[in-house]
Amino acid sequence: MASSRAKIKTVRRLATLRQLWGWQGKTVVFTNGVFDILHAGHVQLLERARSMGDVLIVGVNSDASARRLGKGPGRPVNRLRDRAALLAAFSCVDAVVPFAEDTPEALLAKLKPDVLVKGADYGRHQIAGARHAGRVARVTLKAGYSTTALIRRLQEKA
Repeated sequence: MASSRAKIKTVRRLATLRQLWGWQGKTVVFTNGVFDILHAGHVQLLERARSMGDVLIVGVNSDASARRLGKGPGRPVNRLRDRAALLAAFSCVDAVVPFAEDTPEALLAKLKPDVLVKGADYGRHQIAGARHAGRVARVTLKAGYSTTALIRRLQEKA
């Protein structure tokens, strides 16, 4: 089993691995997000995504792209390297790849995953890069879990 650090890949290295996995007949699944403060909703999403194939790649927004998403002041709370390391520690995650753009469209164009997984809170027309995936799976998210709501609850208790 690869160490957490070894799971964090550059786009170039991941594109090579993607080609290899394709030759091996493996189904490659991709999901993405900020993954700022990990919670049970994230775990459920990652495990469901992994169950849809043989390999799970997780794209994670850079700090700058996360800020541009307008999640709120002081976001992301955790730096990219810490968010990537936490994601890579999950046994269901095979590779983590940071991206600096606002969406993973360019990354998906290079990787061409077999399955692109997003939360059902995204409409089909809102899923960036969907045209580069073999199919898109929208999964129901764990009710009551979001990083924004978690931060709000913590601030109310302070």
